[in-house]
Amino acid sequence: MSAPEKENLIYGTVEEALPNALFRVVLDDTNEKVLTYLSGKMRKFRIRVLVGDKVAIVPEPYGGKGRITKRI
Repeated sequence: MSAPEKENLIYGTVEEALPNALFRVVLDDTNEKVLTYLSGKMRKFRIRVLVGDKVAIVPEPYGGKGRITKRI
């Protein structure tokens, strides 16, 4: 993970698990709901993300979805 991505990490809680490794996450600071997907490393090593887990998210620069990079 490069340095700019680490600065842009935001944290939230998984609210809903959707098909194809998509998740709806509620952000901690703004209570906004964001659609997210698992990062490649999390898929590769089969790290499970369940409803209620706290996660770190890297938002996409053009809006839309975010990428879950870490389960806390």
